[in-house]
Amino acid sequence: MTGTTTKVKAMSLEKLWRSQPPSNRFFTSESLAGHSSLARRYLEWAIAPGTPLASTVRLQMHGTIKLGQKWHRFQGEEVICWQRGMIWRATAWMQGLPICGADRLVDGVGDMQWNLLGLIPVMQASGADISRSGAGRMQAEAIWLPSVLCDPEVDWADVDGSQVQASFTALGKFTKLTLTVDEQGAVKRERLNRWGNPEGGDYRYVDFGAIVEATGTFEGYTIPTQLRVGWFFGSDRFESEGEFFRCTVDKAIYR
Repeated sequence: MTGTTTKVKAMSLEKLWRSQPPSNRFFTSESLAGHSSLARRYLEWAIAPGTPLASTVRLQMHGTIKLGQKWHRFQGEEVICWQRGMIWRATAWMQGLPICGADRLVDGVGDMQWNLLGLIPVMQASGADISRSGAGRMQAEAIWLPSVLCDPEVDWADVDGSQVQASFTALGKFTKLTLTVDEQGAVKRERLNRWGNPEGGDYRYVDFGAIVEATGTFEGYTIPTQLRVGWFFGSDRFESEGEFFRCTVDKAIYR
């Protein structure tokens, strides 16, 4: 495990970004034949006709993250490569001091490492639970890479007049991702069960999700650009203790 974890840490954000070739397939509405009505509405909102069906996205973002009971501002960059995993690299500020590090999940192995002033460890974690939780995070972040939800292996089903559910496997883990969309197909909320331990005890599946407060268009993709994210989604506990991440996406590029 040590050798594998070291290999994951050696994978840079830049290497992950370039690890897959640019797409040579393009989005068409005709490719959605047989999809549920809400699935078509969402995907046609999210992807412009003729857009290359990307497998990788690179995001620049800023926002605030909750550490303990306090919110702290951050600046970050993330690469999501659907075939391999994700790396989120960021700097947060606590009492004016920078905490730098990264969350990684590459080739099925997860790792978190954060250091004060780039030198003093403040958070380190790895192992099977971290990897499994990271897979759930990446599944939720499919809304930043909606091209992967066009895959024929994704099973779509309308839940009601505004909710649609995508069932799929990513990085070896199965999930059911429920999206709430409006009359135009714009995503307003998302929810799934994610492996985690927000209460600090044993890991288990917990309702996890995001509220979308703004959207933007980049290179033919319309995606959520302002989100509130956290555990215990759909309950009163989300706002009181589950919400831990608020972000604004400033830029997205695809390949």
